[in-house]
Amino acid sequence: MGLAPVEIKEWTGGSGLSREISFGSFGKGVDLKALAVFSRQMATMISAGLSMLKTLNILSEQTENPKLKTILAQVTREVESGSALSEAMAKHPVEFPPIMVNMIRAGETGGFLEDALASVATNFEKEAKLRATIKSAMTYPVMVLILAGVAVLLMLIFIVPVFKSMFEGAGSSLPAPTQVLVTLSENMVWIVPVLAILIIGGMAWWRINKNTEAVRQRLDPLKLRIPVFGELNKKIAVARFTRNLANMIGAGVPILHALVVVGETAGNYVVEKASKNVADAVRQGKSIGGPLAEEKVFPPMVTQMVAVGEDSGSMEVMLTKVADFYDSEVESTTKALTSLIEPLLIAFLGVVVGGIIVALYLPIFQIASVAGH
Repeated sequence: MGLAPVEIKEWTGGSGLSREISFGSFGKGVDLKALAVFSRQMATMISAGLSMLKTLNILSEQTENPKLKTILAQVTREVESGSALSEAMAKHPVEFPPIMVNMIRAGETGGFLEDALASVATNFEKEAKLRATIKSAMTYPVMVLILAGVAVLLMLIFIVPVFKSMFEGAGSSLPAPTQVLVTLSENMVWIVPVLAILIIGGMAWWRINKNTEAVRQRLDPLKLRIPVFGELNKKIAVARFTRNLANMIGAGVPILHALVVVGETAGNYVVEKASKNVADAVRQGKSIGGPLAEEKVFPPMVTQMVAVGEDSGSMEVMLTKVADFYDSEVESTTKALTSLIEPLLIAFLGVVVGGIIVALYLPIFQIASVAGH
């Protein structure tokens, strides 16, 4: 049009009512299934001979995850401007985990990018399956506990006041359990709002601070020591550690860098610290099996299999077998816990609800006994 710009400003999404609404960290992110599908499709397209830019353009248009679609568009522009794929992905650490970036970087360097992407896809698929197993096992007890809490609140708000009015007409003093229920019912006007604020505030604080080092240093060791669930948490951490280390070694990532990365992705501070200790020992010229055996978080079977794999040159194979074993252990332990939790929850609900009912009927029994005399 014959015009020349005199000033250029970056558009920030509008202002006021024109601004795009964003929920920040509460918005839908990129889950493991989406990353697994993306990695699998990209590996297939690259092995079929499609160029990197063509592949990225197709995947950014086809993906159904809005967040991933936006990020892939940015990655495509960065690759088009000359950046490597791993370099472009590393600029989005929240969406692309370190293990994915490092395996892709190794694939780019060694000329086997499609194999690295296929390994990433397999790794994420197994991790997604592991998370789904744990989530399905925890859904039932969590829902039962929530429904029990709601039932208790409804009884305190609506049922206890009815009995209270009946007891006031009787004129006799209330038994201690009934008096506790009546007092709770009378104070529910402020207890419920305070409880709601504490729950919402606690969830917000946890969302912000759960990944900070101070919280993880105190909480993660407890996760491995709590009765029943501690052993399950340890198996989950070991399964992730061995699976990720096997994939990174298979992708050609240097062992020292691989140990640091898999420690960070194990999901437990104790395993992360142990992995860094092993990396420091290897840096000083030691083998992996010896320092690994000194870390109590790793079971003897893991350290023995690693030592055998190190001596025979089949570390990847041995780690994969260990990971498969612990994946099956997690699945069987989760099923056993689910079977154990169900009767315990039924007993817990019976004690809570039954206790409330007995406490409500105690004055009636007391009045009946007095009238009988």
